[in-house]
Amino acid sequence: MSLRVRLIGLVALAFFVSLALGGAIVSLIASRSVSTEMAAALLVGRQAVEHGLVDLETSNDPQRDLRNLVSSFDGNRHLRVTLTGGNDTVTAAPTEERSPFGSVPGWFMRLIAVGGATDAHVAVDLHGRLDGTIAIEADPHNEILEVWTEFCESLVVLALFCGQTILLIYLFTGRALRPLDRMAVALQKVGDGDYGTRFTENLAPELARLRDSFNRMAAQLAGMDEGNRSLNEQLLTLQEQERRELARDLHDEVGPFLFAVNVDVANISRLLKEGRVAEIADHVQSISDAVSHMQRQVKGMLGRLRRSGLAEIGLTEAIGNMVEFWRRRNPEIDYRVNIAPECERVSETADITLYRIVQECVSNAVRHGKPKEISISLMLSQVPGEDREAVVIDVTDDGQGMSEASPVGLGLVGMTERVANVGGHLTLINKQGGGLSVRAVLPCPPEQPRIDGHVRAAAP
Repeated sequence: MSLRVRLIGLVALAFFVSLALGGAIVSLIASRSVSTEMAAALLVGRQAVEHGLVDLETSNDPQRDLRNLVSSFDGNRHLRVTLTGGNDTVTAAPTEERSPFGSVPGWFMRLIAVGGATDAHVAVDLHGRLDGTIAIEADPHNEILEVWTEFCESLVVLALFCGQTILLIYLFTGRALRPLDRMAVALQKVGDGDYGTRFTENLAPELARLRDSFNRMAAQLAGMDEGNRSLNEQLLTLQEQERRELARDLHDEVGPFLFAVNVDVANISRLLKEGRVAEIADHVQSISDAVSHMQRQVKGMLGRLRRSGLAEIGLTEAIGNMVEFWRRRNPEIDYRVNIAPECERVSETADITLYRIVQECVSNAVRHGKPKEISISLMLSQVPGEDREAVVIDVTDDGQGMSEASPVGLGLVGMTERVANVGGHLTLINKQGGGLSVRAVLPCPPEQPRIDGHVRAAAP
């Protein structure tokens, strides 16, 4: 369901609730008004009958005047007057009015219920000359019909008003939401990779903040895309350079020895045919030397393709070896290492990132900080508000710290990029009293089992 339809639905619901509440209030007021009107009409009718009976005391023809008294109520909107007794019965009934909206439905009649007394009786006693009873009954039909007509007219007016209001809201919301449609198109372009898309329309303050946020996002994505392209180009360049070096090594170091082995094999074959077996030993030794040389060359090339270290010995031992490297060269520094066993569960890529961060921090502390103590801590911590964990790296020292005037080196830039590439964040704080505290928080990737020093995806 579109936002425009939802807004119109909410407005229609508000109108309906207001109409229902207003109808309840109007029905309560109308009920009281009809009851008051009936009570007043009944009182006036009774007083008129009583005054007419007093005048009959001096009438020459009381029977005729009594009939005329009752007939005078004929056509009254609210009263039905009936004379009983004597020779016959005389009734004066109200004229039944009509409404352009039809007769009053039963539910409306029950809603506008009339309270209080609805009839009265006046005895006629003219000292034996005439007697009987005049019954006065309040008839609310015409009054309720009037209320029903006003109610229907109000409904018609409100329906026209609501219809016009909803139509205007539909038109105005369509105009107000039009920038969002254009922004959705711009987002689609960004999603398709067109990071140069910008939204420059003049908008309301609420939408202007959304426009500015969109433009900042597009600019950041453009910068990240440019950085990724640069990194890809560098990676391709390094790959091509590595391929050329491998091809050169294979050609210069392995190729000649393979040719030499081929020559020795041909010589051995020739010597066997000539029966000169004693000379074969020298050629066999030559083949062995050539194969040994090629093995060393191939092993060196394999080492360049996949350097040994973390994948074989693990993160904890690798950091321990790195700390021992610095301890041998700077024995006056106290190195303290605390690595939680759970940190060995992260992936090989994360291990390399963790190791490089610790390596850069310790190297900077030893070379620039002149500390007496360096503390290294790797712990798993729950990410606040999320159902996942993160690796927290803390490297602190009590050295000289980092002044604001100190230039940012390539090592710190590289460490910041490493942390950002895995979705983490890095914080550097100068400690009070001297020293520097470096904290890096890296989200844990999904756990993957390690087999023979390699990371292998778990079987489904």
